Amino acid sequence: MDLSSAEARRLALSSLGFGAKRPLRAGAAHVRATAARLSAIQIDSVNVLARAHYLPTFSRYGPYPMGALDELVHASRELFEYWGHAACFLPVDLYPLMRWRMENQRAASEDVSRKEKAFIEAVYAEVCERGPMSAGELSMGGKSTGPWWGWSDGKRALELLFGQGRVAVAGRRNFARLYDIPERVFPEAVLRAGVVAAPDAKKALILRAARAMGIGTAKDIAQYFHVDGWWDRQAVNGRRAPANTGLLFEELVDDGRLVRVRVEGWKQPGFAVAGLTIPRSTHARAIVSPFDPVLWERKWTRAVFDFDYQIEIYVPGPKRIYGYYVLPFLWGDRFAARVDLKADRRTATMIVQAAYVERGFDGREVAVPLAEELRSMARWLSLDSFAVQPKGNLATPLKRALA
Repeated sequence: MDLSSAEARRLALSSLGFGAKRPLRAGAAHVRATAARLSAIQIDSVNVLARAHYLPTFSRYGPYPMGALDELVHASRELFEYWGHAACFLPVDLYPLMRWRMENQRAASEDVSRKEKAFIEAVYAEVCERGPMSAGELSMGGKSTGPWWGWSDGKRALELLFGQGRVAVAGRRNFARLYDIPERVFPEAVLRAGVVAAPDAKKALILRAARAMGIGTAKDIAQYFHVDGWWDRQAVNGRRAPANTGLLFEELVDDGRLVRVRVEGWKQPGFAVAGLTIPRSTHARAIVSPFDPVLWERKWTRAVFDFDYQIEIYVPGPKRIYGYYVLPFLWGDRFAARVDLKADRRTATMIVQAAYVERGFDGREVAVPLAEELRSMARWLSLDSFAVQPKGNLATPLKRALA
C-alpha cells in the first residue's frame, strides 16, 4: 500500500481522535473514549496551565469536568496507573499485558544487596499493614536527597515495588502517589486474569499503538509503549536484553493484523492496522498538550507533520526558543501555531507569554480559530481574562482576535 504524506497526516490525526465532531457537553463517556482510543494518557505534575493528563480529552472533545478522569481512575477503577509510554493512566484491560514488564522489573532487581532487599521487604510489609499511604508516611522512609526527583530511600523502595507490580497506586493526595497492595486496588477479575506471555503481550501492545498512531515505522510504533527493549532490562551483567521487535512485526503482518505501507518521503517502511480507512479530509482544531501522544516521539511528529517540537521546561530560560510551557495548535491537518501559556489563578487570567505562527500560514487567519480555542480553554479552567505578551510573530494578531 502507498500513502501520500497528506494521507498519512489524515490517517494519524483521525486515529488519534482529532477532527471529530464535538459534543454539546463532554463528560465521562468522552474520557473513556479518549482512553480507549489512545490506550494511554500520560501523567505529568506540571500545573502551570493544567496537569497534562487532563488535556487530551479537552483537545479532542472540548470542556469537560476534570473530576470525570479522577473518577475513572480512583473510584470505578476503569483506568489504572503504571508505566506505559511513561507514567500513564491505562485502561484496566491492559493490566495483564503489563505483567511481563513487572516480571522483568523483578528479575532486574534480584542483584540488590542483602541489606537493600531487607529494607525493600520491610517497606512492602508496612504497605501491607498500613496502606494506602504516601512515601512521606513511611515510618522508615528517610529524607529526600535533593530538589526535583531527589527521592528518599523509602520512595525509591516504593517505586521499585510499584515497577514490579507488588504495590499499586491506590490514589493521589496533593498529587503524591498513595501506594497499596494490588489486592486492595484492582477488581478481583483483573488480578485473576492469566499472565500473557511477553511476546504475545508485546504484539497486543504494538497493535494498540498502531491503532492509536494510525501510521508509523516499526520503531515509531514500538516506542509508543516502549516494547523495543527500554523496559526489557535483565540483570545479566547489567545489560539490557535484545528486544527483537522486528520479528513481532513480521508475525503480525503474516497474521494479517498489520499491513506494510510505503509513505511518501519516508526511507523506512511504515505499518498500519489491517483494514484501515483514510479520511478524505480532516478538520482538526485543537490546542495540544506537550504530553499528548501526537508529540511523544519527535521524529515521528516531524516525519508525519513536518513539525519540529521540543518541550523546553528543562531548558535553561535564556536558551529557550519558544517558551516554558508551549502548546502547539492543530488547524486542519497541520500544526499552524504554538503558544506559551500560563494560568494565573490568583487573578483568573490566562497569560499568553508568547505566540508564534508556523511557516506557510497567515497569522491573521490562524489567530481567529486559535483565539476561539483559547476562549474555550479559559472557560474550562475558570479563567476570566487574557493577557497577551508581545513576544512572537503571532502575538499582535492574536491579541486583536482575543480583544
